[in-house]
Amino acid sequence: MSQLDQLQQLLTAGQTTMSFQAALFALIAAFLLGQAIAAVYVWTYRGMSYTRSYVHAIAIGAVVACMIMLATSTNIAAGIGVAGSLSALRLRIALRDPRDMIFIFAGMAVGIACGLHAFTTALAGTAVFCVAIGALTLVEFGQREIFEGLLRFYAKPDPQTELSIAKILDKHAGRFALTTMREVRQGAAMEYAYHLRTRHADDRVKLVVALEALEGVDGVTLHYQDAAQEL
Repeated sequence: MSQLDQLQQLLTAGQTTMSFQAALFALIAAFLLGQAIAAVYVWTYRGMSYTRSYVHAIAIGAVVACMIMLATSTNIAAGIGVAGSLSALRLRIALRDPRDMIFIFAGMAVGIACGLHAFTTALAGTAVFCVAIGALTLVEFGQREIFEGLLRFYAKPDPQTELSIAKILDKHAGRFALTTMREVRQGAAMEYAYHLRTRHADDRVKLVVALEALEGVDGVTLHYQDAAQEL
């Protein structure tokens, strides 16, 4: 047996014969489907810290996962070793948004399916994933239009002023609760602090304007935090 034949046997040991064309087709399919997932990520992205390298990682990750499956599909021990290596790599990658992690997993899942020559599963899975992400983005599923804030102001300590304040809060605030009330200005006024929620963003301005226009009320401040905001 020649040295060339021995080298060929060594390279193909433990693997089934796979043509170059079949492997190339699987890798190209993984890359195209990974690009489709990456394109949907770009289209549906709503955050602030966008990076082009992450989009590239989704598409290239599908190719890498496909290559791993093509190389280890008939060798269980090698597959377990590669899985351990990928787990160690995952611990070094910081993804703050769980959605980003899902896209990485989707790209790798497509690559794994192509590596196993499950092209129907890869194509159907990509289609369903992209449609689901697009639909959730268009309908803004999970969005909450609730704005939390802390309202402070000074008012005269008389029943008529308190009644007018309550009417304004009922009109412009969805929910509110008095958290602090104390005497100031040597008894000439009371300081009020309310924790409240408004239904819409423009209600905050209307609330402040209405209180400032009320006779006997001054020093109106509203500190708010948008509960639905994502950084």
